[in-house]
Amino acid sequence: MHAQGMPDAHDALREAIVRAMPDARVTVTGAVGHYTLTVLSGAFEGRSMLESHRLVYAAIAPLMKGDDAPVHAIDSLTTRTA
Repeated sequence: MHAQGMPDAHDALREAIVRAMPDARVTVTGAVGHYTLTVLSGAFEGRSMLESHRLVYAAIAPLMKGDDAPVHAIDSLTTRTA
């Protein structure tokens, strides 16, 4: 958490993904707007990599909108079934 009580981008990314996929195990690395994500979830079962990535991007889209968005880019995204 930041001093102002706002969650940092790592926490915000993790929470947004878990809200969309409650069984997800999420690893977030990176800083200053650019992050690497690894997401393990049963939600990816039977889905293509593109479909799995779309699920994650849909979950985090609000964190990437606007000029003052806490997340500017996902440099690497890995999705796997849990």
